[in-house]
Amino acid sequence: MPVRTFTMPKSLNESLANSQPPISDSERPSNKEAQDSFSPAQKEPLANHGVTKKPGITFAAQDKLAKLPIPELESTLKNYCEVLKPLQSKREQDETAAAAYEFLKGEGAELQARLKKYATGKTSYIEQFWYDSYLNFENPVVLNLNPFFLLEDDPTPARDNQVTRAASLVISALCFVRAVRKEELPPDTLRGQPLDMYQYSRLFGTARVPTENGCQIAQDSGAKHIVVLCKGQMYWFDVLDDNAELIMSEKDMVINLQVIVDDAEDTPIHEAAKGALGVLSTENRKIWSGLRDVLNRDEDSNNAECLNTVDSALFVLCLDYVEPATSAALCGNMLCGTSEVVKGVQVGTCTNRWYDKLQIIVCKNGSAGINFEHTGVDGHTVLRFASDVYTDTILRFAKSINGQAPSLWASDSPDPSKRDPASFGDVSTTPHKLEWDMLPELSTALRFAETRLADLIQQNEFQTLEFKGYGKNFMTGMGFSPDAFVQMAFQGAYYGLYGRVENTYEPAMTKAFLHGRTEAIRAVSAESSDFVRTFWADHPAPKKIEALRKACQTHTARTKECAKALGQDRHLYALYCVWQRALDEEGAEAASSNGTDGYSSPVDAGSEMGSPNRNSVSREDDNMSPSPHPKQSAQHMPGLFSDSGWEKINNTIISTSNCGNPSLRQFGFGPTSGDGFGIGYIIKDDSVSICASSKHRQTKRFIDAMEAYFLEIRRLLRSTQQKSKSPKASRAREVEERPESNHKKSKGRAIKGEKNAVDEDKEESDDDDGLGGYGFFDAGMLLQAIKASQEEKEKDRTGEKAMQQRRAVGKKLRLNDY
Repeated sequence: MPVRTFTMPKSLNESLANSQPPISDSERPSNKEAQDSFSPAQKEPLANHGVTKKPGITFAAQDKLAKLPIPELESTLKNYCEVLKPLQSKREQDETAAAAYEFLKGEGAELQARLKKYATGKTSYIEQFWYDSYLNFENPVVLNLNPFFLLEDDPTPARDNQVTRAASLVISALCFVRAVRKEELPPDTLRGQPLDMYQYSRLFGTARVPTENGCQIAQDSGAKHIVVLCKGQMYWFDVLDDNAELIMSEKDMVINLQVIVDDAEDTPIHEAAKGALGVLSTENRKIWSGLRDVLNRDEDSNNAECLNTVDSALFVLCLDYVEPATSAALCGNMLCGTSEVVKGVQVGTCTNRWYDKLQIIVCKNGSAGINFEHTGVDGHTVLRFASDVYTDTILRFAKSINGQAPSLWASDSPDPSKRDPASFGDVSTTPHKLEWDMLPELSTALRFAETRLADLIQQNEFQTLEFKGYGKNFMTGMGFSPDAFVQMAFQGAYYGLYGRVENTYEPAMTKAFLHGRTEAIRAVSAESSDFVRTFWADHPAPKKIEALRKACQTHTARTKECAKALGQDRHLYALYCVWQRALDEEGAEAASSNGTDGYSSPVDAGSEMGSPNRNSVSREDDNMSPSPHPKQSAQHMPGLFSDSGWEKINNTIISTSNCGNPSLRQFGFGPTSGDGFGIGYIIKDDSVSICASSKHRQTKRFIDAMEAYFLEIRRLLRSTQQKSKSPKASRAREVEERPESNHKKSKGRAIKGEKNAVDEDKEESDDDDGLGGYGFFDAGMLLQAIKASQEEKEKDRTGEKAMQQRRAVGKKLRLNDY
């Protein structure tokens, strides 16, 4: 059986031996100089699609990016106490403040100095620790680490079924791979400044590989095949040549995928389920490591070659046989698959996955999504991939109508349908089925893995809200940051249900820095706490809106600081990691060389390359990973890390993430704590999409509370505005609002496309009467609000007769029956 052997990349030590000294920040040209070295045609290929572009733009700015700054310790501790304050009692606040002061004057200064010494010559002071926090995670990655994207349906004809949609997505994904490998992908930018692109080099051909001592990220940088899963069965075929050029057209891809679907149908699903080894990737990492040893131990078996074929694939395509009917069911299918047991056998799509890799998932009706391994890439990177793939599918359809239509990536790559097959080189474009040797140990392990996975799926629930009332246009029109506005919706809805605020997390992207990842925005503030209490109390609308405005301003200010890498979480976590490994030796480097856990970073086992076009290697072979249980024999734990505040800030109840654009229908992930919620949200121009997950903690009720909050806050905003703005207002409509003297003479009667503002508000006030649809038992309405509502009704009845004021209770009996 033809399979491709996966050769492990060079070790980090080999890479280090050939590396050059790092470039200092002072030697780097500016980002603008790097950008200016490329023509407009290279930076905006869609606007200049007739121009052939030279390679090299993708990673051109890497050497010019500033390194992630290490914040001042005093500033970090001040921020730390500030974000904890609204979550603590007065006694806890005093204890945390005392611990922070002691840390600043004592161990903190020494750890800060060690951290700065450790960071010398490295791309990032937090990168190694951050990778290890993921790689040392021993629980299943499904529902715990891997997020998902749910794509919008393909708007083009003939792609409304599984095979045609999958073929289209795969071809576009391969075009993206080609653009990355040939460095033709324009860099991400923020306000004109290029962002770090390193993560794109880790997106394809990678796999999370478990070992006895933690996981590694393995990568085959020359991978040219994909793996297709259908009803738990696995197939592979080549899709690129050695020069990263496509060797298959969309029509060729349709044929291959249809052949795979037909072949998978030949095996009854109950039989196929018994060999669906992908379910093993959902196991505890140490158990999965042992099972991989079983797969690799017999030289006469196909299993080692089959495993290498999956590990080294560009990505995995999962063809599901289900057609989820609801948005929530679709989200669940993309995140963890379905669980359906028939006659004692698991036949759900949960067995049609390989969670250690990037996966494109396509349902029978063409609904599609992406599930990705999160260690090496963040949501922003995969969002670019998903958006470009979705866009390219539409542009390729446009090109089939008009050959002059633009392409997303300017390239001189040949059309695979017009190439001479002899130019493809050593490739195999015919699908091959991977035939595993089902040893008794594997059959038993698969059964237990599936039952544990089914338990895990049953323990979680998902609910979605696709709020169409308004979106970014309305929020900005009212003077709010859309992200801050939605974050306050989470706070308001949660407080309305439970009468308290909880630790809330939102990631801020730090890709403006070299190898930047994220910083933690803590959404609960003194201002947000004041807002939710004001909102649920008996106060006039202007006061509630003013409290909302202050809360949003505080959140926006925190977001900006975190985007500058000046938050508190990552810095304190790095100090904590330095303390854990700095035992007896002087300096953080010595501590890293004496680490005993032996956990490896992604570069150690993953790839021979650091940041493309960069002379320095991203990190040394320092095993300074945080262990689950800190060792206290050599050093006393600093009081800051034993204080209750440290535990509280690291226990996120409401974990949120804003990631999306019009190419996505939903985005989400599992809850990060047993008593918490995981909330992925997308803010579009005229809508808000939310996917919430929890371990059966009234998720539907929480979603309903958010919707009611959105309606109520709109009513309050409109009641405080002298002139209401339509969320769909446009520049063209604003012309009509200018003085009549500036208009041409009007002919005829103008037809307003909108309802009268007064009538609209009146209609909405009927829907939103009370407080946005919340009842006492629905959302924990505060007593003052109920009392105020009752007093208002009493005033309305003033002047009525006594008998009219008194209402009959119960059924009136007819006395003449007796």
